[in-house]
Amino acid sequence: MNRDAKIVFLTVSLLVMLGIVMIYSTSGVYAHGVYGNSMFFAKKHLLYLCVGMVAALACMIVPARSVQKNSGYILAGTILILLAVLVPGIGTESGGARRWMRFFGFGFQPSELAKFAIIIYLADFTSRKRYLMHDVRRGLLPATLVLVFTAGLVFLEPDMGTSIAILFVGFIMLFISGVKLKHLGLMAASTIPVFFLAVAAAPYRMRRIISFLDPWKDARGSGFQLVQSYLALGSGGLFGVGLGVSKQKLFYLPESHTDFIFAIIGEELGFLGTAATLLLFATLIWFSFRIAFKIKDVFFSRVAFGIAGMIAFEVVVNIGVSTGSLPTKGLPLPFISYGGSSLVCHLAAVGLLLNISRSAEYED
Repeated sequence: MNRDAKIVFLTVSLLVMLGIVMIYSTSGVYAHGVYGNSMFFAKKHLLYLCVGMVAALACMIVPARSVQKNSGYILAGTILILLAVLVPGIGTESGGARRWMRFFGFGFQPSELAKFAIIIYLADFTSRKRYLMHDVRRGLLPATLVLVFTAGLVFLEPDMGTSIAILFVGFIMLFISGVKLKHLGLMAASTIPVFFLAVAAAPYRMRRIISFLDPWKDARGSGFQLVQSYLALGSGGLFGVGLGVSKQKLFYLPESHTDFIFAIIGEELGFLGTAATLLLFATLIWFSFRIAFKIKDVFFSRVAFGIAGMIAFEVVVNIGVSTGSLPTKGLPLPFISYGGSSLVCHLAAVGLLLNISRSAEYED
């Protein structure tokens, strides 16, 4: 394992440990009040962590080249699961969305798998067709249709945040594959009316945007979550109120152990805690991109680039939402937020990244 890979492994390990601590801290009171067991979420998270470690180990030892050979099957299997989750009786509905499949009391979100399946597929497609990516009919169009179809299935759940994440990382991978900027610009422009229609068709999305612009206007309604996040971050000060001492997690801040866990980090660990968290993510993303740029093999480099780009996008969006810089979107903070599917898929992706770094020819 080279130096960059060792640093990636170390930073992910530290982020996972921080996640364990913060999930117990943020969910203990809520879990005790709802389930009568303060360790309810922490125990489930540890079980998912065990599964994620097995998945990461499997992705580290599988022949890296076999991932490329089976990229089409990986994506096809993922699409079948995405279709299955939309079927009543197979997919589980919660909060008006059908995003989960249940196995022995544990939920799994196929959309998390889709993010990384599309990265592997596009990395393979664009590396095989790298001399044709400037050609719309033979290069760009087939890749775009697969990308949009996959993101569309996720959007139907509905899960607009993850579908945007899939489109974003897909656009970035097409860009580094040599697609002309004018073609990418037209693609991006074509998504704008679709975005506005999607917002207009769902009143709750419009409320999220309005509350993002001025959460204090309806502080007890649509802006409640963001206002409580502000209060959590603002009350932390430099050193925080102390681990486990947060007040906002006491049924004030919804989703405090999932999408808004960063706000509780700010409240309990203060500015220094959030700065340390950001430093860990910056280190992980920086050295992941270093691996991507140093690998000579085109496919391996693009997989590494896609994984690094996806993690970076999710970190920016999650923290942007918690700080009120972006409209509310349901993207977890990688390795820290409670969410078994996210944790397992991200650990598997890091395992694949470390495998690629070890297996590929690496520039000094």
